[in-house]
Amino acid sequence: MNRRHVLKLLVASALAGPACAAAQSAYPDRLIKWVVPYPAGGGTDNLARALAESMRPKLGQQLMIDNRPGASTNIGADLVARSKPDGYTIMSADNALLFFNEHLFKKLAFSPENDFTYVGAIGRFPLLLVVHPDFPARSLAEFLAYVRANPGKVDFASVSNGSPHHLAMELFKSRTGTDLTHVAFAGAAPAIQSLLGNHVPVMFLDLASGISYIKSGRVRALAIGTAQRSAAVPDVPTLAEQGVSDVEVFALQGVLGPAGMPAEVVALVNRQLNAALADPNVLQRFSDFGFEPLPSTPEKFKALARAESLKWGAVIRQANIVLD
Repeated sequence: MNRRHVLKLLVASALAGPACAAAQSAYPDRLIKWVVPYPAGGGTDNLARALAESMRPKLGQQLMIDNRPGASTNIGADLVARSKPDGYTIMSADNALLFFNEHLFKKLAFSPENDFTYVGAIGRFPLLLVVHPDFPARSLAEFLAYVRANPGKVDFASVSNGSPHHLAMELFKSRTGTDLTHVAFAGAAPAIQSLLGNHVPVMFLDLASGISYIKSGRVRALAIGTAQRSAAVPDVPTLAEQGVSDVEVFALQGVLGPAGMPAEVVALVNRQLNAALADPNVLQRFSDFGFEPLPSTPEKFKALARAESLKWGAVIRQANIVLD
């Protein structure tokens, strides 16, 4: 082998090195961890598992659901915020992390705005104003008339202090000039059982939890808190249709990662997330419990979350709600 040939081989090897390294490190080349800040079996967990199942074939890697419940989603959020921003740790995020907790807690270990990469929205659970069938109101107008005639005497339930269900009613009270008394429960199950038993006869309930009770007549839905009616309960009018404007209430779901994720990785995960949100199998599972998909760009998702944070921060301050 002559000297010129050796030099050619060395040059070719040097040029191939970066290309081979790039090929070996093409994202994703190993398992992706998807943190869900709630226990297994709940709505957020089911959404993440349905999406992960749809995204796996196109990403070519497993997406492992890692349930990290506790502290109003702050445990899971802190874990993700401190993770390496390489795209191998992402998480489901909802109202708590996206726009409530920064106003409910005096101190957080992270900033929702600055310590996360916004990957994309998943969708939303509409919230509905519901009453027990024995409650003396069959419409929103009758409900408002009754509670205004009985200030402070009507109780409403929520799944916890500072939950979307609680804060939705605080916003409703502020916009309608009504006075209802909050009764917080330790979770959705006891709150719903109290409603079904007519112990606490009023609440804002997410459609996923309430759809079967609404359709069976065990609760009466007076209004839905989104701008349009839901195909899952098309006979339930919106709040705006009935004269209560500027009260749009829903439980948002989206995907975040640690701050500093590479733009090309964010774009890839966003693209596959949106593709999963168009998967007929996923859409069928979502429609079964009234979940509305909201495919978006990372920029639109972050803009929505930041706008909602401003709105809910004002509600929380006015109601003087603090969780620590």
